[in-house]
Amino acid sequence: MARITKISITLCALLFTTLAFTPAANASEQARHSAVQKSHLAKTTERKKKTTSKNEKKKTTTHKKQLTASKTTPKSSRKVSRTASTLVTQKCTARKGYKKSCVNVSKTAKLSEVHKVRVQKAQKTAMNKLMGQIGKPYHWGGTSPRTGFDCSGLVYYAYKDLVKFRIPRTANEMYHLRDAASVERGALESGDLVFFRTQGRGTADHVGVYVGNGKFIQSPRSGQDIQITSLSEDYWVRHYVGARRVMTPKTIR
Repeated sequence: MARITKISITLCALLFTTLAFTPAANASEQARHSAVQKSHLAKTTERKKKTTSKNEKKKTTTHKKQLTASKTTPKSSRKVSRTASTLVTQKCTARKGYKKSCVNVSKTAKLSEVHKVRVQKAQKTAMNKLMGQIGKPYHWGGTSPRTGFDCSGLVYYAYKDLVKFRIPRTANEMYHLRDAASVERGALESGDLVFFRTQGRGTADHVGVYVGNGKFIQSPRSGQDIQITSLSEDYWVRHYVGARRVMTPKTIR
């Protein structure tokens, strides 16, 4: 009986010891697990900070490179990139008695380029009208292809419907036109008016139209037909008084 009692006491002691130390062991295990989690979380946070820092540095470097590139890139190149997809429209002009003429115009095109195209078209129209009269007889006071032209009548016929202002009927009046710009002989362009003083009447008493290559078209005098003449001929060199430009972006219709 005493032996059974000793065994019972021993078992109770063991059971008490196990129950006493199990929560402590569990608490210790939980503490270790929590410590591992905190360590892992700290390492992850540190890695994220490093990655974010690297990305920010990379963005800063890229932004600086872009700024440097934009400063060193020529303005013309930047303009090309911005205007690569431009739209083209048509600008049409209708005049009574004439066929409607249209010009393709880019929205980003420079105004000077548009003006240049308009002036060139007007010059071409004037030249076509003048060239169509070659071989027709001189006729004093004439302004019509049916009867012929005098010198100023030929100019009047070519330009009357192409410019905004009124074209005078005499060479001297044309020479003094406020709407016409003076032109040096070395800067003559197709369509410019060239003036001469052949009879001593006024500043200028004869006019022709420069057609390029040192030549001009004129209706000389009675008995002669409308013709193209060289400005370098001695007679015309001696009597030359100047030139005027009536075809400009401001004066053409």
